[in-house]
Amino acid sequence: MRVQANIVIAAPRETVWEFIVDPARYLHFMAGVTRWEVAGEEATGLGARYRTLMRVGSAEVGGLVEVVEWDEPCDLAWSSVTGVDQRGRWRLRSQGDDQTRVELRLAYGVAGSGILGWVAEQVAAPTVRGHLRRSLQQLKRQVEHEQLRRQAAARREQRDVTSAGTSGTGTTDRT
Repeated sequence: MRVQANIVIAAPRETVWEFIVDPARYLHFMAGVTRWEVAGEEATGLGARYRTLMRVGSAEVGGLVEVVEWDEPCDLAWSSVTGVDQRGRWRLRSQGDDQTRVELRLAYGVAGSGILGWVAEQVAAPTVRGHLRRSLQQLKRQVEHEQLRRQAAARREQRDVTSAGTSGTGTTDRT
């Protein structure tokens, strides 16, 4: 079964990339994901492995996944090593000034399970699709909040530099 969702985020691709490559952030924005933990020496990058679980109905399904594609700051893809057969992909594309189109794709299946597996995949699809949509909405909120915070900090810094420059241009007091 293949599901996908996309959204436009008001932030540059590099800012969005910071969020999706940080395994510590996944539980904060990935809806339905109950585990996303580093399982190896590499925390990020090609070959990094994670133990993942997603709640689908009353079950938690997942397994061990490995990053198989890393094209900074555009594409990140993973594939299952153990557990539920799955492939996932993040695609980030610049869209105008400081906007990024984000696409999240997930393909999954229950290998060798025949018609019952196919039925399980079909039943799970609306839930998984909803998780992807909510994940992108939560990612959007968090990234855009971070973008606003950074812009405010830059304005504050500029104000401080400007006021420091003007405060030093007064008359000197000679006694």
